[in-house]
Amino acid sequence: MSSKQVISSAGRPLSPGAIALMLMLCFTWGFNQIAVKLVLSDIPPMLQACIRSAGALPVLLLIGRLRGARFFERDGTLWPGLLAGAMFGVEFVLIYQGLRFTTASRAVVFLYCAPFVVALGSFQLLGERLGTAQWGGLALSFLGVALAIGVPQADVDSKVLLGDLMIVGGGILWAATTLVAKASKLRFAPPEKALGYQVALSIPILGFAAWLSGETISHPPSPLTISLMVFQAVWVVGTTFTLWFALVKAYSASKLSAFTFITPLFGVVASYFIMHDRLSLAFGAAALLVIAGLFLVNRPSPTVAVPSDPLLNVTKT
Repeated sequence: MSSKQVISSAGRPLSPGAIALMLMLCFTWGFNQIAVKLVLSDIPPMLQACIRSAGALPVLLLIGRLRGARFFERDGTLWPGLLAGAMFGVEFVLIYQGLRFTTASRAVVFLYCAPFVVALGSFQLLGERLGTAQWGGLALSFLGVALAIGVPQADVDSKVLLGDLMIVGGGILWAATTLVAKASKLRFAPPEKALGYQVALSIPILGFAAWLSGETISHPPSPLTISLMVFQAVWVVGTTFTLWFALVKAYSASKLSAFTFITPLFGVVASYFIMHDRLSLAFGAAALLVIAGLFLVNRPSPTVAVPSDPLLNVTKT
């Protein structure tokens, strides 16, 4: 790969197609937390997450087969794939358990501490340097998360705060998985294979967590629950997560991750209208701080250093 190709990839702004895809992903992910909450009355969290992964795996295999992906080729991705898979499984243990205690609107804000972690990790691991305004944006986002956790609300108790912390932990693991996919040989694998490691390994992790929790399905799920489970398995995991990893291969991890600042907007508004979550002005201000900070992170710096290692950036395929 030529140095010109490396520079083009490192400094490449999101194309109109990539922006359109990201908007669609953010809209989907903003609603996904609500879908999980709506299903909890019929299917407990760990079983729900396990069923979702089990339903998504055949979708990934089918998409990969149609695109000619070689899932079992020896390409040096086994160990990073297993690491990403373990983090992916624990990530959803935390997120689904956290949603038992906190609201969907709070969850969708706290989950998106992930861009903060990706930006820091990209600086350390990928050489994606941030300007002054972008570091200020990280500080602003951190202030917003801290304010949101500390905002006194009538319906917020220790259980809600525990749920918030679980969601933050899930967001950190999501960021770590993104960094592993970007910094290891997984970035050269088809996105279906990179995600396949994670979905496949999450099934026994989530199944074991469901067994430890003594979860069972006590009554037949409603048609709404079944449709929402199909939505989560086929669309959210099988399709949008695959698109996410395809984008991560082609663009800056920090820019892509910071773009997801739009997701809390979709999630908070949808939670208000669908779940009737109560929103205070203070919490709204905290959410705006997070969003404004992540917007600053996504602004291009006039003095962005381009990494010289061609393994750090690849051209879009």
